[in-house]
Amino acid sequence: MISRRMVLAGLLAGATFPAMAEVMETSPRPVARGGKAAARPAAGPLDTSDLIAAAKLGGAVAYVLMDPVSGAMLEAREPDLALPPASVAKAVTSLYALEKLGAGYRFATRVLATGPVQGGMVQGDIVLAGGGDPTLQTDQLGDLVARLASGGLKGATGRFLYWEGALPRLREIAGDQPVHVGYNAAISGLCLNFNRVHFEWKRANGDWQVAVDARGERFLPAVDMVRVAVAAREAPLFTHDPGRVEEWTVAASALGKGGSRWLPVRDPGRYVAEVFRTLARAQGIRLDVGERVEALPAGSELGRVESEPLPEVLRDMLRYSTNLTAECVGLTASGLPGLEASGRAMSDWVRATFGVAFDLRDHSGLGGASRVTAAGMARVLVQAEREKRGLKAILRDVGMKDDKGAVIKGSPVKVLAKSGTLNFVSGLAGHIVPPSGRELVFAIFSGDPARRDAVPVGEREEPEGSSSWTKRARRLQGQLVSRWAGAYG
Repeated sequence: MISRRMVLAGLLAGATFPAMAEVMETSPRPVARGGKAAARPAAGPLDTSDLIAAAKLGGAVAYVLMDPVSGAMLEAREPDLALPPASVAKAVTSLYALEKLGAGYRFATRVLATGPVQGGMVQGDIVLAGGGDPTLQTDQLGDLVARLASGGLKGATGRFLYWEGALPRLREIAGDQPVHVGYNAAISGLCLNFNRVHFEWKRANGDWQVAVDARGERFLPAVDMVRVAVAAREAPLFTHDPGRVEEWTVAASALGKGGSRWLPVRDPGRYVAEVFRTLARAQGIRLDVGERVEALPAGSELGRVESEPLPEVLRDMLRYSTNLTAECVGLTASGLPGLEASGRAMSDWVRATFGVAFDLRDHSGLGGASRVTAAGMARVLVQAEREKRGLKAILRDVGMKDDKGAVIKGSPVKVLAKSGTLNFVSGLAGHIVPPSGRELVFAIFSGDPARRDAVPVGEREEPEGSSSWTKRARRLQGQLVSRWAGAYG
């Protein structure tokens, strides 16, 4: 069986171009001879100025280390400085969703009939009704169609309608991100493949062969509403015309002889409806071109596909840092019609629940305007674990490394954390968990927002200097975790 999680990993990792999705990093940890973690007794606050100076990040570095039992602040640098959280915001979104929706919540995509079924034909309209499931993939949609066909469904006397009103229709998550990056997805009550299409190209006989599809592991439906042409130019890398047919061009100089990547779709409701119709026709179910409806028609349910329970959805979101999942989950939890209003509602909830002042403008951290503090993030983690809110259980163990950056296999110390990265912004927050003894909670944020803002939006996929800056920031995070684990563990 191909699991939903395996397909998720493939979608996020199978890109030819860089930065298609943030992947969780591990935190370094020095190891003494013999492979055991070095440790020393606590001797007061550690001097970290050498590490920070060596990182050469510019901007600001803020961190807090707390004892989760007593709530005491053990180490701090600029604890109340507000910095962008990047994807560390997804940890807050997880807590928010678990409280507002509950651990048993599942997203559902349904097929409805507005009239009775006679001789395999719906006497009325067939409706594809989205429930805001950000994890829906082509194979799940194909299996739903196959179940309908095996039940005898052949079509409808009326129309094929689709409804995406469970969530607001937004063409992108963040206006300060490039239009062509897949991690800046459109949002809708109907989502598929994280609202991306698969673009593949090959150079043959002096010409370019291109294909656009919504591929899964077992289904390969072509997509007509997105077209990509190769242009003989050096720059820009992509252009996009969001018309009835989304027209992309890509610079030939960037393509080599062949490759593929996932491109964002800006009208996901129509995209899902087209793929559903293509899959249906392949199974002998005849449907007209889908029509969008603003109000959900009343009807009886013919079939559905559900997501995994919410904790599993959130576990994958935290592991793969999927922005679309964070926004769909957060918008569903708030019930509000826009990201800014929904982010404010989540910020208000954080203040009321944890007594912490955050300024969150979305649920993924993709936009650069959100602000949190290291002290506030550490307090949220401490109280969330004290109240058994379920976050620690779904955080990934980001691992430990030795001084040379090699992973320490079988390290007894766990670092259960969420990382976050934007251009010239990096964060890591979570729990240091030794096999026995004292646990610790930490939050580290580094950022040079002025340098980030100076980069033109179209160049923000991977601007000059950002990759090396991020490596230095992550190394600093690991060095801090290493010192704390050795001194206090």
